[in-house]
Amino acid sequence: MRIRVIDAFTDRPFAGNPAAVCVLDGPGWPDEAWMQQVALEMNLSETAFTRPEPGPDAEWGLRWFTPAVEVRLCGHATLATAHALRSDGLLKGGVRFATRAGILTAEAADDGTITLDFPIAPVIPIPAPEGLAEALGAPPIAVYDTGALDDIVVEVADVRALRPDFTRLAALTRRGVAVTAAGSDGFDFVSRFFAPAVGIPEDPVTGSAHTALAALWSARLGRDELVGLQASARSGVVRTRVAGDRVLLTGHAVTTLEGTLSC
Repeated sequence: MRIRVIDAFTDRPFAGNPAAVCVLDGPGWPDEAWMQQVALEMNLSETAFTRPEPGPDAEWGLRWFTPAVEVRLCGHATLATAHALRSDGLLKGGVRFATRAGILTAEAADDGTITLDFPIAPVIPIPAPEGLAEALGAPPIAVYDTGALDDIVVEVADVRALRPDFTRLAALTRRGVAVTAAGSDGFDFVSRFFAPAVGIPEDPVTGSAHTALAALWSARLGRDELVGLQASARSGVVRTRVAGDRVLLTGHAVTTLEGTLSC
């Protein structure tokens, strides 16, 4: 079975967020334990499995696995999957994916970008969980819940300087923590994303977290269209546009590896 590693939310290799992508051709999903083993073997933040699923609502089914668990929503691996389908000549313009988070669409543009249409994650101010400052290594300015996204968003003074205690952080979260601050140098905001509770200490670029980050910063800055920098070691750029109860996430992707699974 063919498998690819695709760097998402970047236009150059070895940056952005790498996702493994398997395009399946069978009538059903492989055994779930096998998919989890493949994700563990790849040891990337997400491995995506997609298969044809023609119907009135979607053309493809899509599932995502971290090395530890199957997740409900993933942005960068969706972008990587759309890039793989486009590379194979299977994506002509747009595609609809049936996922655990509902129907998600991806649209390929002539300039090489791909735009994802995801549900917005409204942010609701909450008190800082006890121990959060110690876990992050910095005092939070504000903390927000994201509802079904299962993250918290934490505004801090300096995103890049954080050196979190991942053991403590895992005990405080359901999925992950998106830390954010105002941007500069052409970026409207910066962020990092930590998800030790699902086996990902730091995610290089997190598309799904931008459904909440876009909601927060668009409301604060008074603009629907923003550019976010995820300031991980690899770094990546996510362009966001709030459209009612949806967020459009736009970025590039690059294939860096192709191989064959032998089991």
